[in-house]
Amino acid sequence: MVVTGRKANDLRWLRQALRLAERGRGRTRPNPMVGAVLVVGDKVVGRGWHARAGSPHAEVRALRQAGKRARGARLYVNLEPCRHFGRTPPCTDAIVAAGVREVIACMPDPDPRVGGRGFAALRKAGVKVRIGTSRVEAERLNAPYLRRQRTGLPSVTLKAGMSLDGRIATRAGRSQWITSAAARREARHLRGRHDAVLVGVGTVLADDPRLSAAGTNGHARPVRVILDSRLRTPPDSRVLRSPGGPVVLLARRDAPAARRARLERAGATIVAVGARRGRVDLRSGLRALGRRGISSVLIEGGGDVLGAALDGKVGDRLVLYVAPRLLGGSAARPAFAGRGAGPVEGAARLVAPRWRRLAGDWVIEAGLDHRRH
Repeated sequence: MVVTGRKANDLRWLRQALRLAERGRGRTRPNPMVGAVLVVGDKVVGRGWHARAGSPHAEVRALRQAGKRARGARLYVNLEPCRHFGRTPPCTDAIVAAGVREVIACMPDPDPRVGGRGFAALRKAGVKVRIGTSRVEAERLNAPYLRRQRTGLPSVTLKAGMSLDGRIATRAGRSQWITSAAARREARHLRGRHDAVLVGVGTVLADDPRLSAAGTNGHARPVRVILDSRLRTPPDSRVLRSPGGPVVLLARRDAPAARRARLERAGATIVAVGARRGRVDLRSGLRALGRRGISSVLIEGGGDVLGAALDGKVGDRLVLYVAPRLLGGSAARPAFAGRGAGPVEGAARLVAPRWRRLAGDWVIEAGLDHRRH
């Protein structure tokens, strides 16, 4: 179907707003990615995007670029303009003051501080508002942010580097290196595309990782999260001594106070959450991260943590780096431990799986469906 007339123009400028919003990827946490285009007739008079949290929002940057030319213009934006005071003033006030006559937005903002109030304020001030064009693209762009706002939980990617028979370490506990150097490099870039990277304390004790991300290119460094029920992370571990994002330990509420004090002195932030079967409840931990503004989490393991994610049905996406090796043995460590599925019908399914070669390994990427089939 060929789209013509006003709708075609709306699509044209909203797609440009979406492309501008993409420029803020990895830099706007906890805010969404937003782009804005100001148009008079068929001419763009102002463009803007939200570059990083605390900086001017997309609408304000576009208005500043347009100056007096904003009066009578149409503003195209991928998300509802904010109405509340945060680190910056409300965008709706700036839009009204500039004399913009119409706002065309892809979708409302589910943030309870906005939630339709931005559109209502604009209409009350006499600004025409139209909503809904290019909504699918807008939802896809800010999917992790929208999930956090709607459910309180961040979007979760499960990642593992494993042998062809699904093992992440030999029976002797050796894991370096099952996958290729190319796979490990790509995995470090994958960290940089998430707000946080999460492992269990077992991984810290066994491998002493830094959990640093490669190729951040100005992006905010991911928060490094450790599931550590009893606060066993050594204060001199590399994750606490090396540069990178903040380190957050998710612990039981009754974790030893002396250990807590030592780790806080070493620079860790301790967040107490609920426990399940004596360990930190992963869903409760993820909800605590969501309250801290984290919209996307990469869970790297080990096997107990990845298994707990499957058991708790919290994974949204899967990335596997599979090496052409067979480790064998019942004592070799599986990538996904935990309780596992009972009936086969209860097993998680891959949605739209894709695979590709990377050096000598395979990479499998898919969505995850946890519904019973």
